[in-house]
Amino acid sequence: MPDDATQTPGLIALDWGTSSLRAWLLDATGAVLDSRSGPWGIMQVPRGGFAVRFTAVTAEWRARWPGLPAIAAGMVGSAQGWVEVPYCPLPAGPRELASRLERIRDADLAVVPGLVQNGLVQDGLVQDGGAVAPDVMRGEETQVVGALTRHPALQAHARLIMPGTHSKWVDVTDGRVVRFTTWMTGEVFAVLRHHSILGRLAPEDAPAAEAAFLQGVDAARDAAAGVTSRLFSARALVLTGRLQAGESLEYLSGLLIGDEIKGALQDQAADDGVKDAKLTLIGDAALCRRYHQALVRFGAPAPDILDNTAPWGLWRIAAAAGLLPAGSG
Repeated sequence: MPDDATQTPGLIALDWGTSSLRAWLLDATGAVLDSRSGPWGIMQVPRGGFAVRFTAVTAEWRARWPGLPAIAAGMVGSAQGWVEVPYCPLPAGPRELASRLERIRDADLAVVPGLVQNGLVQDGLVQDGGAVAPDVMRGEETQVVGALTRHPALQAHARLIMPGTHSKWVDVTDGRVVRFTTWMTGEVFAVLRHHSILGRLAPEDAPAAEAAFLQGVDAARDAAAGVTSRLFSARALVLTGRLQAGESLEYLSGLLIGDEIKGALQDQAADDGVKDAKLTLIGDAALCRRYHQALVRFGAPAPDILDNTAPWGLWRIAAAAGLLPAGSG
C-alpha cells in the first residue's frame, strides 16, 4: 500500500480469468503501487457473486481513495462472466478497445471487450468476408497493448507469442493487432497426460528433463508427416529403453510445443506481411524460457522475453477511454 503522498493512485486494474483474479492499484503513470491475487476466477464465483468478489478485492483501496476508476479484462467479460462484452473486430489497438468498453455502473467498472478475427488477410490487415479461420481472445489483448506501451519499438511491426493453455501468436502493425492464431498446445498436453495412454508411464512427480524436452522439439521439427505421427513415440521410446519413464512427459511437451512453433514459423515464412517481424515472448517466465529454447532449436533469432504486461495494457486502454485523472496517460 503506498504511503508516500506523491504516489497517488489513479486506477484499479483487474485481470479476471477462468481460474484466477489479479488486481493492481496503479498510479496515474501506470506504475504498480499495490496488488492482490488469488484463485478467484470466474469458475470459482457463484452465480450473482461477481459484485461481492469485486468489492472484497477492491474495498480497502476504494475506502482510502473513493471514486477510484476500475477496469477489468479477461473471461469476466465472457458469456460465463459478470457481463458479456461483444468482441472488438480487427484491426484493433487501444483506441478501438477503449471505444467498446462495457460499463457496469453499480460497480463503477469498465470491462475490456477482447478481440475477434473473422475475415481475410489482405495487405497485412484482416478484412471482412474472407476465408481466414475465425479466432477470438479475451485478456491477451491487454498484454499486447501493455507490451506495445512499454516497448514502443514493437509497435511498427512485431509478432508477439503468448504461451499458455491456448497459446496466441499475434501480429502487430502500426500499433494495432492485425491478425492472430490460437494454438491449443497446453490443453492438448493436459488431455494427453491425464486421459490417454501416453500419460500412464510417467510418475506424477517426474522432474524436469531438458534433454528429453529438446529431443521432443527435434522430433517435431524433423517430422515429415506431422506431429500425430510421432505422438505414440512418447510411449514407444520408454518401452524400448531409449527414454526414461519420468522423461516421457517432457518429451511429449517438446513434441507439442515444437509442432506449434513449426507451424507458426512456416506460416510466417510464407507471409510477406509478417516474414521479417520480430518475435517477442510474453508471459510466465518458465514457460517462455521453454519456448525460447525451442525457437532457437528451429534456428529462429533468439526472442526477447517480457513478463506480465497486463497492468500496462489496462492502464493504456483506460487512458484512451478517458478514465484516468486529467493530465494522466
